[in-house]
Amino acid sequence: MKYKTVLLTLSLFVTTILVSQNKAFTLEKIWRGTFRTEGLEDLHSMKDGKRYSVFNFDRETRSTSVDIYSYKTQKKIETVVSSKGLLQLNYFTDYVFSQDEHKLLLATEGESIYRYSSRALYFVYDRKTKAITRVSEEKIQEPTFSPDGTKVAYVLENNIYIFDIKTKTTAQITFDGKKNEIINGITDWVYEEEFAFVRAFKWNATGTKIAFIRFDETKVPEYKMTIYGNGLYPTQDAFKYPKAGETNANVSLHLFDIKENVIKDLNVSKAYTDFYIPRFMWTGKADILSVQMLNREQNTLDLWFLDTNTRTSKLVLAETDKAYVEVTDNLTFLEDNSFIWTSEKDGFNHIYHYSENGILKNQITKGNWEVTDFYGYSEKTNTIFYQSTEQGSIYRNVFSINLNGREKKQLSSKTGTNEADFSADYSLFINTFSTTTTPPEFTLNSSKTGALIKVIKDNSSLSTKLSGYNMVKKELSTIDVNGNALNMWMLKPPNFDASKSYPMLMYQYSGPGSQQVADAWHSVNDYWFQLLAQQGYIVTCVDGRGTGYKGAEFKKITQGNLGAYEVEDQIEAAKQLGNLPYVNSNKIGIWGWSYGGFMSANCLFKANDTFKMAIAVAPVSSWRFYDTIYTERYLGKPQDNPKGYDDNSPIEHVEKLKGNFLVVHGSADDNVHLQNTIRLTEALIQANKDFDWLIYPDKNHGIYGGNTRLHLYKKMTNFIHETLGQD
Repeated sequence: MKYKTVLLTLSLFVTTILVSQNKAFTLEKIWRGTFRTEGLEDLHSMKDGKRYSVFNFDRETRSTSVDIYSYKTQKKIETVVSSKGLLQLNYFTDYVFSQDEHKLLLATEGESIYRYSSRALYFVYDRKTKAITRVSEEKIQEPTFSPDGTKVAYVLENNIYIFDIKTKTTAQITFDGKKNEIINGITDWVYEEEFAFVRAFKWNATGTKIAFIRFDETKVPEYKMTIYGNGLYPTQDAFKYPKAGETNANVSLHLFDIKENVIKDLNVSKAYTDFYIPRFMWTGKADILSVQMLNREQNTLDLWFLDTNTRTSKLVLAETDKAYVEVTDNLTFLEDNSFIWTSEKDGFNHIYHYSENGILKNQITKGNWEVTDFYGYSEKTNTIFYQSTEQGSIYRNVFSINLNGREKKQLSSKTGTNEADFSADYSLFINTFSTTTTPPEFTLNSSKTGALIKVIKDNSSLSTKLSGYNMVKKELSTIDVNGNALNMWMLKPPNFDASKSYPMLMYQYSGPGSQQVADAWHSVNDYWFQLLAQQGYIVTCVDGRGTGYKGAEFKKITQGNLGAYEVEDQIEAAKQLGNLPYVNSNKIGIWGWSYGGFMSANCLFKANDTFKMAIAVAPVSSWRFYDTIYTERYLGKPQDNPKGYDDNSPIEHVEKLKGNFLVVHGSADDNVHLQNTIRLTEALIQANKDFDWLIYPDKNHGIYGGNTRLHLYKKMTNFIHETLGQD
């Protein structure tokens, strides 16, 4: 009897292990955060280089706090501020220190505007007095401390204001701001989306001047979106959106002199007729402003130095390219006002050192690989810190190098994706490491040698949780397509049998300079791909020509002809993979979002003998409908390149549709307008083609909120089962 009991107990134990190792992924678990990774929220290195602050959320008390930790011990030293001790606000969602770190700006009740922009209520918290002061009674944008921490400049309703913290008085600086006409100190829609910045005003080092960009949108065509909401009648959201070939905002640069209380115009000596100001920043000298000027064709980028006292300008550097010049975020000024600059001018993105007059002193990094992040420069050690693809385009490692290009050291030791966050004095860095099989690991390392000092977080609890899900490994490889070794990953079903034939779903994005194949930890989509693999599908992804991190030539081959080479590569890859004995060539599908939606529609239409189905989420159906900055960078104006715009528009190929097609869009997509899907579906209707489509009310380009993402992925999963499912 005992013997039987032992056997039964052992049997139950073994069965429990087997069941726990074979849990099925579900859409509910994926989209409700079951597999969320732990990280370090809003990390800020304190000035002394010994401590750092992070934003913490206490789920039990529903409170938020800013806490300071020791780099070396990883122990909490101090809670700077907690919402539990603040009567004026129940919580805050963001924080920024003043330069002297005596004060903080705290944000609450924030609301998103577009991709990067938002408005919120802001308070100044004084660490010494514990006093908290409201900056404005209204929700404001981009509040920024003056260098001495005594004032806060911000934007409200397209005008710039300065708030004096001590006197609690506010001065209005500009007065002509008006919605859909004039913007002061904040970028317009297209600058925010394509140049990826919102705050268009900057204090100088002494706090005596504010430089800002003014946008005159009066001649920019207006786009209107219907917002259905919950009322009896829908409303309309109208905003200025310049589509390819149309009029851009007229931008101008200005200076507010605090002492003189006057606004002055700032101009460069070169006559530009149609241009962008994608970046501007003060140099190492308090009165000299650097300005990057980009022509509308985006094949010439000029760097100017403006003397704001004499209001004279000097052209310091000019870059040109037969395709387009990438705008650099890495302009860094040294004590002598020489500067560090990154450029693709030798065919790969590298670091350069120029004199104050724009004379090349040294190309610091060289090779057939890309610098993918510039972390900064230490004056004390004369050392630059950067991230690159030196081990291969799907990997990232952290390096240091002397300003003269010598004494290069690899600071990260593991192969995969390494990202660094350096202390203010560059003596230490927190390295975030991951691979396709290793969730993010956070370690403290020496900036001199890269040596490990301490493990901070390793997401071991997530690893333990996932160990029960019988996850399949992403197989990283290359595939030879159209004369190129293209990066690829593949997921096979858990109990893969090479003698069987499986349906295959291809995923891609394919936009210029993008990357989907990398040795890095999962995005949320990857868990969905694991779910599909568990349900018997092969899932794969190929980065074709036009994607990034393989040099400028590979990336810019699509210039003037978006959707040609990229589609050719996906079709050829599908054909080659379809020839594998374990792939059912009659059941190959493809899907993508945004640019990927444009691609998947084109692949299904143009290769109706290769693809059985496609899903296009928020797709561009014609580049004529998209914005000036992005589209003209790669295609020029439609007036000058009509074939480049029309030959690869999915709308022009609807008559070729034979397979199953699902198109999805949000009705309030301010980025890729619903117009794209409406025009595409109308063309399909007039071609008498059957298709499925789904519109999400009042959802933007991300299509999220509440159960929206869960609903979307259920819809796509069911569509895949219906069209590619096993016989």
